[in-house]
Amino acid sequence: MDSFVFDTSRARGTLNASGREVSQGEPASESAKVRFLTVEIRVAEENDWPSIYRIFRDTVDAGTTYALPEGLSLAEARPFWMESPPALTVVAIDEGVVLGSAKMGPNRPGRGAHVATASFMVNAAQQGRGVGTALGTYALEWARSGGYLAMQFNAVVETNEAAVHLWTKLGFEILTTVPKAFRHSEFGLVGLHVMYQRF
Repeated sequence: MDSFVFDTSRARGTLNASGREVSQGEPASESAKVRFLTVEIRVAEENDWPSIYRIFRDTVDAGTTYALPEGLSLAEARPFWMESPPALTVVAIDEGVVLGSAKMGPNRPGRGAHVATASFMVNAAQQGRGVGTALGTYALEWARSGGYLAMQFNAVVETNEAAVHLWTKLGFEILTTVPKAFRHSEFGLVGLHVMYQRF
């Protein structure tokens, strides 16, 4: 799927694969617009990786959202995030600055490959500005246009209220919660939600 531009001040709108807004929501007030961005989402290139890595390192090392090894080097972290076909890694950029990234692809190989999955990371300084909504919208449209029948998130930390709210807003439901499956850096053992959306 080609890159598209997402106006986060109109985050209730719906974008097609080319980025054209086809169901536009109410515009934000003038005072609110300063919080939001016009985000371009495109396929990640090799020279994007150092910028993505800084977000990856800060997100993982915080110990609040991802069950990945902490303290990984630039080279060690790369296989965990930079995907190869049929999967895909993208970046969200504004004025040439990487604000966040997502990776998406089959949830399982072989007979499970008709269900997609995705993971998302946003620079902490850019959170609350619609970057996650833009990346989530892109991933859903990528999966639909690619013929997937559904998207499943396997491990959404139950204390990550912002993520749970966003995915619920974008149409996901919580199928189950695996108790005490994540060792949170602040709250100790907490649950992991399995979230799902059928297309």
